[in-house]
Amino acid sequence: MKRLWTAFILVMVLSFLVLGWIGTRIYQEMPPIPSKVTTTEGRLLIDEGEIQAGQGVWQSLGGMEVGSVWGHGSYVAPDWTADWLHREAVFILDRWATADFGAPFADLDSEKQAQLQGRLAKIIRTNTYDPSTQTILIDPVRAEAFESNLAHYSEVFINGRADYAIPAGAVSSPDRLRKLAAFFFWTSWGASTNRPDQDVTFTNNWPYEPLVGNRPTGDTVVWTGVSIIMLLAGISAMVWWHAAKKHEEEVTPLPEADPLGQWVATPSQQATVKYFWVVSALILVQMLLGVVTAHYGVEGDGFYGIPLSEWLPYSVTRTWHIQMGLFWIATAWLAAGLFIGPLVSEHEPPGQRLGVNILFAALLLVVVGSLTGELLSVHNKLSDTVSFYFGHQGYEYVDLGRVWQIALFAGLLLWLVLMIRVLLPALRRTGEQKQLVTLLAVASGAIALFYGAGLTWGQHSHLSMVEYWRWWVVHLWVEGFFEVFATTVIAFFFMRLGLVRPGIAAASALLSATIFLSGGIIGTCHHLYFSGTPTVALAWGSVFSALEVVPLTLLGFDAMEDLRRSRLTKWVGQYKWPIYFFVAVAFWNMIGAGLFGFMINPPIALYYMQGLNTTPLHGHAALFGVYGMLGIGLMLVCLRALIPGREWNDGWLRFSFWSLNIGLAAMCLLSLLPVGLMQTWASVEHGYWYSRSAEFMQTELMQWLRWLRVPGDTVFFLGALALVWFVAGLKTGHSFRKAETP
Repeated sequence: MKRLWTAFILVMVLSFLVLGWIGTRIYQEMPPIPSKVTTTEGRLLIDEGEIQAGQGVWQSLGGMEVGSVWGHGSYVAPDWTADWLHREAVFILDRWATADFGAPFADLDSEKQAQLQGRLAKIIRTNTYDPSTQTILIDPVRAEAFESNLAHYSEVFINGRADYAIPAGAVSSPDRLRKLAAFFFWTSWGASTNRPDQDVTFTNNWPYEPLVGNRPTGDTVVWTGVSIIMLLAGISAMVWWHAAKKHEEEVTPLPEADPLGQWVATPSQQATVKYFWVVSALILVQMLLGVVTAHYGVEGDGFYGIPLSEWLPYSVTRTWHIQMGLFWIATAWLAAGLFIGPLVSEHEPPGQRLGVNILFAALLLVVVGSLTGELLSVHNKLSDTVSFYFGHQGYEYVDLGRVWQIALFAGLLLWLVLMIRVLLPALRRTGEQKQLVTLLAVASGAIALFYGAGLTWGQHSHLSMVEYWRWWVVHLWVEGFFEVFATTVIAFFFMRLGLVRPGIAAASALLSATIFLSGGIIGTCHHLYFSGTPTVALAWGSVFSALEVVPLTLLGFDAMEDLRRSRLTKWVGQYKWPIYFFVAVAFWNMIGAGLFGFMINPPIALYYMQGLNTTPLHGHAALFGVYGMLGIGLMLVCLRALIPGREWNDGWLRFSFWSLNIGLAAMCLLSLLPVGLMQTWASVEHGYWYSRSAEFMQTELMQWLRWLRVPGDTVFFLGALALVWFVAGLKTGHSFRKAETP
């Protein structure tokens, strides 16, 4: 075990040193935010502070939940960076074509088009930022294009546009609209302007826009090849290691009866039950919001004729859909930790129940307060500054206002205190179990502390740095340390049931955590290829994100081992469905995180695919398939141990399990995958802007493919209903088998 701990610590220290160094490089080389933008004729186009103010407008109206910027965000409205750049390019080319040749650009022959495109690329890509004055000088024709784009976006946000699922009055103030346009202009400028002394833009030539010469860089192609080689090498090494290692036999005799069969729930364990009622309610509401959000893709201003967008526009339903998903998954995991704590130490500290109840009230306050604030923000009931603190921050997955973020962080710290105080007696004991308890304590500390990365930026922080820290929360907190925590909890679960020896459980959990984090920490950078970051982020991110996939290729062994354990003795059958959900986690880890994740992670793939429906394909399969299924499994384990003496009537649970998995697969394969692949074709063939445009997304074929979500979504929703009905039945009694009378 000492060698495993040494490897774990080395991976953590070295990986965070590299990730921190990459962060300093991003800070040093991110695209500058100018104080002013003026034309070569002396006209002031953008004044000091207007770009940052425009970023605040964008955040308060929903930010990444209304289209995307630099490819990060939602999928119904355009990517504003690519859309602005294309509209600006077309305006300038048409203006020149009409002036020089008396015809629109599209009507010119290829030779004349090439001439004008070369001229356009020169004025767009040439870096005219002066660091001494913090001013960008642009050609007067670009100022004309700015005004043209401003008029277009004013019409979109004032009058609304159903194709974008943007309601009328989303932004109505001319001053705020001009500042919003300034922010969009700056993101486009960073995506099309070369870095100093380089022939590559600040976003590594993303988005693909042939009109201005934005094409994949050599680094994008080369590091894709390296990442694939690393993936194959990693898989080969992992398979050889697995084949060569000595498989220890579990010689400990199996218990004749359920070791938890006589367990009497402690007061704090009984207090966690209400967490699971809230989890069930949030699952149901989240699914309903998902149905509405998906439907906005085909009917952007209503829900089957009901003008729902007047009260709940797309930006609100999508925000709530994502946030409720994170809330119920995190609540299930946190409650599982609080429930399992007394099982670990067989001890309950004084006041533990009170702490559990206080934490529950705090979590409810965060949920209700943040959801309300986001609604008020999108409906323009809060100023941009107030919105940042109490409303909508505008950043996907961390949308909740800063005050609610701080409250959630405080709640996580309280949870950590509750976990440590209940684990302390077990940490003081000697024996094989201590190693597993120590890892559980480490994972609990990481969960509480790493959410603090979401507090590192302010209202006007540079977008590149916000993205860097945001992915610490999304990738490291959600996908990293929660995974380590869950792995440890599952290992303890099997150990507590006497199905695996403590030493083997601890070694397995620690090894899994080490292997996963060895690629996962630095692999965070695969989200940052085109976010105003230097090439080092692309290089390190591509290689280590490929290594993230390596351990997922062997999850089938773990899944089969879990199934084997579920059939070892008759009494283990009581835990069949929790174990089946753990098996589903392994399956969706391989498919959602592994297959669908690596499909978009190589730089050349993400160059064309970023922000297309290939992203929610990976997101739904990985977030719900892995973390959602795991949250449900942990919840069922705790509910099973709560009343161990009564047998479940698990028909609804069986229906729920298969409906959730079949529905999720249908949602992915019938709709998200084909829509994403069609968008990828459009991106490669015509430019990234086109793959996200209403002209393409509203075609008959694309609408038909979107409608194909209905079968999968329906089956999926029925599975959620069955789960909620089963959990409710544990209170009413209809989820227990009736005792047989003699």
